[in-house]
Amino acid sequence: MSRFVKKISRQSGLAPGTLVHIGDERSAKVRITYFDYNESKCEEREIKNVEECFPLKHTSTVSWINIDGVHDLDIVEKIGRNFDIHPLVLEDVVNTGQRPKYEDFEEYLYIVLKMIYYNGKDKDIKIEQVSLLLGKNYVISFQEQEGDVFEKIRDRIRTGKGRIRKEGADFLAYAILDAIIDGYFSILEKMGEDIEIMEEKLIKEPNPRILRKIHSLKRDMIFLRRSIWPLREVISGVMRGESRLIKKTTSVYLRDVYDHTIQVIDTIESFRDMVSGMLDIYLSGLSNRMNEVMKVLTIFASIFIPLTFIAGVYGMNFKYMPELNWKYGYFAVLGFMALVGLTMAAYFKRKRWF
Repeated sequence: MSRFVKKISRQSGLAPGTLVHIGDERSAKVRITYFDYNESKCEEREIKNVEECFPLKHTSTVSWINIDGVHDLDIVEKIGRNFDIHPLVLEDVVNTGQRPKYEDFEEYLYIVLKMIYYNGKDKDIKIEQVSLLLGKNYVISFQEQEGDVFEKIRDRIRTGKGRIRKEGADFLAYAILDAIIDGYFSILEKMGEDIEIMEEKLIKEPNPRILRKIHSLKRDMIFLRRSIWPLREVISGVMRGESRLIKKTTSVYLRDVYDHTIQVIDTIESFRDMVSGMLDIYLSGLSNRMNEVMKVLTIFASIFIPLTFIAGVYGMNFKYMPELNWKYGYFAVLGFMALVGLTMAAYFKRKRWF
């Protein structure tokens, strides 16, 4: 349940805007990098002191400041003071259990997203909160730790390919949104393969191990739906908002991101229905197997009921029973019992009961 409910009790009783990191405990040093670029030049640096990025607020170029780690509250607070960020926004930045959302503060836009990726080592889906601040000429991104899906964006900025160096900060924010949402498709592709494999195993040999995997897939579906479903409102708010920070030319690209979001949500709903169907198939298969076992036991019981009756009759030990003194009585009764058993078996076979 740690993926579904973050521990927010640490904020109980504190004043609004108080910075308290809520999320996984981390001790790694915060990594700060930035790009400062326009169509003709590009500067990329990794800085040790957060104050070195403060002059980027007033440049005529586009700046992308990326902070890997929100557990250092001093760095987040300094960025908030320099860029005039509302304390409640900073509080949401360090609280990694936020629901995806979009807020317009006129001078900047605040967007919360969930970056999801597959951890091949643990064979589990991991989630990371990404907070974006879009200003007139800058984008500030906050991540929980190093590692993201933005490397292709960085390569386009370095090489000048595409439109990103020719456009403003709003296009950079679009590119980040698009990269995060495109990352969902790789997760869904992996889950689709797992579902196909599970279906094949389920049909061939349903067992409790498969049931555990089905429940695990179902939890993942709920987890993904909870993380991605609000994204439709976020993209729609950015696309249809009247912020002067979003140009009309960028709105066209945001519509494409919105379409991708709807496609992701539809795929999740389809997978969710398939997983629920797999659970029904497992229960039906288990019931059918139980019925087969009961049918076999019933057939054997039906065959042995008359044989038990015959054996019981000749086991009553009355003194005057004609067959007791007959020389071939024992063999005749055995033959008769065998004939009864074979006749009943042939009848059941004819009825296709086994």
